[in-house]
Amino acid sequence: MATERKQRIGIALGGGSARGWAHVGVLRGLFELGIRPEVVAGTSAGALVGAAYVCGKLDDFERWISGLVWQDAAAYLDFGLVGGLIKGKKLFKFFANYLDDCPIEELPMPFGAVATDLETGAEVWFRNGSLLAAVRASISVPGLLRPALHEGRWCVDGGLVDPVPVKLCRTLGADRVIGIDVNSGILDWPIAKSPAAAEAADRDPEEPSLYEVVERSLRIVQERLARSRMKEDPPDVLLQPKVAEIGFIEFHRSKDSFEAGRQAVAGAAEELQEKILGKSS
Repeated sequence: MATERKQRIGIALGGGSARGWAHVGVLRGLFELGIRPEVVAGTSAGALVGAAYVCGKLDDFERWISGLVWQDAAAYLDFGLVGGLIKGKKLFKFFANYLDDCPIEELPMPFGAVATDLETGAEVWFRNGSLLAAVRASISVPGLLRPALHEGRWCVDGGLVDPVPVKLCRTLGADRVIGIDVNSGILDWPIAKSPAAAEAADRDPEEPSLYEVVERSLRIVQERLARSRMKEDPPDVLLQPKVAEIGFIEFHRSKDSFEAGRQAVAGAAEELQEKILGKSS
């Protein structure tokens, strides 16, 4: 009699910039339930957290982001005018200390990251080659972080084409997929206005800044697209940490993000036990 093959658990970690720190809390909550994903797909911030997990650096990564304060986050932002407001060199030099830049195909479990071809709009899947290069391409938020050049094409944030990469996760071999959407409800929060910044830029305090326009536009794209893609490629369980109030670059708010991730898992514990582990209550 043939032995039944073990079902592989996958996790699709969505994009959302600083809101993506919630993925760390989600992973911790899953571990406590005895769920350890064996296949990982990530978009944008989800690619970054997923990379830390698959190369065994999640503990170090969590310690680093737990200690971030606003001044620390600002120090990693090297501003420029070509391709994006942030060059990204300082940021990625630091990330390199917390990720092993090994070939993706040599990682201990299947991993993939999503980016977007800036010229054609095509979805780009990174399933081999440099881990850091894949993450760099996946998190290149248009207008904020410079595009990444990969094999002759410029790549930007994967959230423009697939905010929660369920399809990629299944393609990598997952039988059951947990999808993490950190953009749920983001349009319910108003655009943050800064009267001081408006005065310095000689504009009406009610007029949004360039950063505010970019951030809000990306929120609209990701929230709408996430709904559409997950109707097309639904995960077995969808978790939606409540992090909508966290701003795009509020990387110092890790405590709030971690807790929201854990609570999302706790709130879906029975569903996870049944649909992912196959245990009835």
